[in-house]
Amino acid sequence: MTNKRDYGQFCGLATGLDIVGERWTLLIVRQLLIGPARFNELLHDLPGLAPNLLSERLRSMTANGLISVSAAPGDARGKVYELTEDGLGLREPVLALARWGLSQLGGRRGGGEVRAGWGFLAIQAMTIPDHIPQVSEQYEFRIDDEAFGVRVDGGRAEFVRGSLPRPDLVIHSSAETFVRVGTKSLTPFEALANGDMRVEGPAEAVHRCSRMLGLA
Repeated sequence: MTNKRDYGQFCGLATGLDIVGERWTLLIVRQLLIGPARFNELLHDLPGLAPNLLSERLRSMTANGLISVSAAPGDARGKVYELTEDGLGLREPVLALARWGLSQLGGRRGGGEVRAGWGFLAIQAMTIPDHIPQVSEQYEFRIDDEAFGVRVDGGRAEFVRGSLPRPDLVIHSSAETFVRVGTKSLTPFEALANGDMRVEGPAEAVHRCSRMLGLA
């Protein structure tokens, strides 16, 4: 173990917390689940995290085999961080925790920082596997000034960062609005009625996507 924290217990949960229990570690995992990122991109999307502490966490996570580092394309001095296979193994636990957190977030007062990628993480957390459409469709979410896509095919979903070539459904929303919809403190109908959300696509695709996200 490279972490200073060590519970000294022969237990899977304790060992997992030895590795990812330090403050900010799981939020770095969250960002890299959205997609590979450079140091400055991580720093921008983790408001409140000091550069020296981010460097320390990245070193620890690399030593523990959670992330890998590669040269940035076209920039010999730049580095790109992404999750390894072990790091990607945290996907379901992180989404489960995010799903539970959404249920708690609706009752909390006060605002806070918000990023488009967090809205996309909410989409992944809200997705109900048994309700993924059996058809082949593409849904694009334009959250603030970023685009994210969900490809569904035969009951399986693939989440991608960036625009899709020919989306069947396009949903426009701010990150804050989408997170509020995820917490159920705002219904999709209310968001559409007050202009905070806009939908382009056939009603059938809207229904299938809404059902997949538990909003229908």
